[in-house]
Amino acid sequence: MGVTCCVFIAMSLDGYIARKDGDIDWLMPAEYSQKEDYGYLAFIDSIDAIVMGRKSFEKVCTFDAWPYGDIPVIVLSAREISIPSVLKSTVSSFSKSLDHLVDDLHSAGKKRLYIDGGITIQRFLAAERIDRMTITVIPVLLGEGIRLFGFLPKQVHLRLEGSRCFDSGYVQLQYTVIKAKV
Repeated sequence: MGVTCCVFIAMSLDGYIARKDGDIDWLMPAEYSQKEDYGYLAFIDSIDAIVMGRKSFEKVCTFDAWPYGDIPVIVLSAREISIPSVLKSTVSSFSKSLDHLVDDLHSAGKKRLYIDGGITIQRFLAAERIDRMTITVIPVLLGEGIRLFGFLPKQVHLRLEGSRCFDSGYVQLQYTVIKAKV
């Protein structure tokens, strides 16, 4: 069995994952932040490594605490990135192709990857490397910002595996990506 690439992300009802400036202040209103984890802890416990883009990494570095513990994080960037010294044992950068990355991680024994960040998710979708997506829709319309989905070279078909409604008004959708038969 190969590597399974998974997305676990939230977006506004109109399809944005962040404001134009990258801010995600709208994502988790304070009244809900301590009541429900929306399945995140179970998901993150199932992950062997995280792959994210440079902008997502820079955003996560502004959080009060590093949210990924000792899980290996690979940051995709064609440019040099600055990794804080406290994270050098778990964070690395990668600039080769997605196929090389997935093959390298598979060779290292990684079986389940968390793919995070808008551009990174779009690149993995275009390369037909996403297997599962969990998308939590937040009941807010931002009007503009950074979209979760962008241009794709061809259609991506999905099979709904489950949905869940929360008291907060959030709706979580779980999909399997239907791979083209070769």
